[in-house]
Amino acid sequence: MSNVITALQDDFKLFLQALWEQLDLPSPTRAQYAIADYLQHGPKRLQIQAFRGVGKSWITGAFVLWTLFKDPEKKIMIISASKERADNMSIFLQKLIIETAWLKHLQPKSDDSRWSRISFDVNCSPHQAPSVKSVGITGQLTGSRADLMILDDIEVPGNSMTELMREKLLQLCTEAESILTPKDDSRICYLGTPQTVFTVYRKLAERSYRPFVWTARYPKRNKLSQYEGLLAPQIVEDIEAGAEEWEPTDPDRFDDDELLEREAAMGRSNYMLQFQLDTSLSDAEKFPLKMADLIVTSVNPKEGPDSIVWCSDPRNVLKELPTVGLPGDYFYQPMQIQGEWTPYQETICSVDPSGRGSDETAAAYISHKNGFLYLHEMRAYRDGYSDNTLLDILRGCKKYGVTKLVIETNFGDGIVSELFKKHLQQTNQGIEIEEVRANVRKEDRIIDSLEPVLNQHRLVVDRSVIEWDYSSNKDAAPEERLLYMLFYQLSRMCREKGAVKHDDRLDCLAQGVQYFTDCLSISAAEQIKLRKRDEWNSMLEDFLDNPTASANHLVFGMDLEQRQKARLNEDQKSVSTWV
Repeated sequence: MSNVITALQDDFKLFLQALWEQLDLPSPTRAQYAIADYLQHGPKRLQIQAFRGVGKSWITGAFVLWTLFKDPEKKIMIISASKERADNMSIFLQKLIIETAWLKHLQPKSDDSRWSRISFDVNCSPHQAPSVKSVGITGQLTGSRADLMILDDIEVPGNSMTELMREKLLQLCTEAESILTPKDDSRICYLGTPQTVFTVYRKLAERSYRPFVWTARYPKRNKLSQYEGLLAPQIVEDIEAGAEEWEPTDPDRFDDDELLEREAAMGRSNYMLQFQLDTSLSDAEKFPLKMADLIVTSVNPKEGPDSIVWCSDPRNVLKELPTVGLPGDYFYQPMQIQGEWTPYQETICSVDPSGRGSDETAAAYISHKNGFLYLHEMRAYRDGYSDNTLLDILRGCKKYGVTKLVIETNFGDGIVSELFKKHLQQTNQGIEIEEVRANVRKEDRIIDSLEPVLNQHRLVVDRSVIEWDYSSNKDAAPEERLLYMLFYQLSRMCREKGAVKHDDRLDCLAQGVQYFTDCLSISAAEQIKLRKRDEWNSMLEDFLDNPTASANHLVFGMDLEQRQKARLNEDQKSVSTWV
């Protein structure tokens, strides 16, 4: 038994494996073993940056127990962004000590020992400082002492959105140095996943906190320099041995399909940040909304096809359309338009009102069918919410068969909706009004709404929208004209505050797309299949109602059904190949 204990004390990876077995968890994955090795043998000041969901906090909790397992006299402080998260780690450790047979010797013998969710002692000599103490990053840090400091996910969106917040967070991090005991084996460990491209973890790296970076996929060869030599040694060895770029580094944790799903749901820029740990974005990646991800074609006002296939083949570039995006970003026409043309499932008008002045009141007419969104037209006005503006918007609603007005209420606190109701009564248009209120920072809201849709090539734009957008505001100076263009705003939008001076048109489009977010989970191929099935069921019902008159039609329908099934197979094959 003594040999087993010695082996567990000498090697944290063995301790981790034994603890995982105690918790009925699968054996640690390759990435988890690599993190464990770095925690044991890494420098005095270190960072562990690993993709979201790898289990950093659980592994580090085990490391805390291993430290006490080796030396019960050690004093450890756990710091998180919130006090609740730090306390949860403390409770988790207490539960493991109580329920794990070979850790029960760590339980304190004296009834006077501390044993709370905030701090607790193990079986050690009396000391002013507890064995383990949990605290939030904004809590009372001064006056404490610790031999090991664990700062777990101290950066979250709520405390790192602005430069001022990040400076305050860095200032709080410096408190760790004054708390650390002056011993040779004292250590500070940061664990986290970057939340912004301006993450505090980059600043900490400049202050000698050496990062250990484990990405979800092997980085592309032309991106290796962006990691500045901080990639985990195991990943570097794999790359040197010929590992395929963009293959999962830890398939036992996240395989290729799972990572693809997460990228589609999160959007490319968030995925690159939280799964690839890439905080040194180039201009092309800093601006996540790209015109090349749109499908540009003529959009029918009333009907749409079953499916549209996007392809970035150079032959599909629409060179005749004016582009105001970043260099190399062009509009693409669809490679294929599939299935039958039927009425849209819903059409709305998204309205972003404003007052008179430099801002615009914008209206976007958007239809939905089979998970694709179709932008028919964009209109913009400088006279606020005048009667002429509201009536013109309603004329567009009649043109496209709009059934719902989606109006932002941040401006005027709902007064624009009331004015629309008055005009709807006078024009006898049966259009429903839905009010939405924005409570998230504008840049984040726009990107989070549009980026996943664009990445999946689900937004179809009528060619006339691009031509109108480019020719709008003709009398203004060229540099001012650009600022008001929808596609200039789209291509320059990033997560920095005030990324674009005017964003009314883009905000209006994002609001309309956000309304349809739930519909985008619909599969175009599945909708085609359901429609074919409904057509066949309808023919069967006609036959049962009138067998004699429908006999010839049913026979023809059977042949038609066979042909439709063959065409459906081709449609599904094309969708799976290109989407």
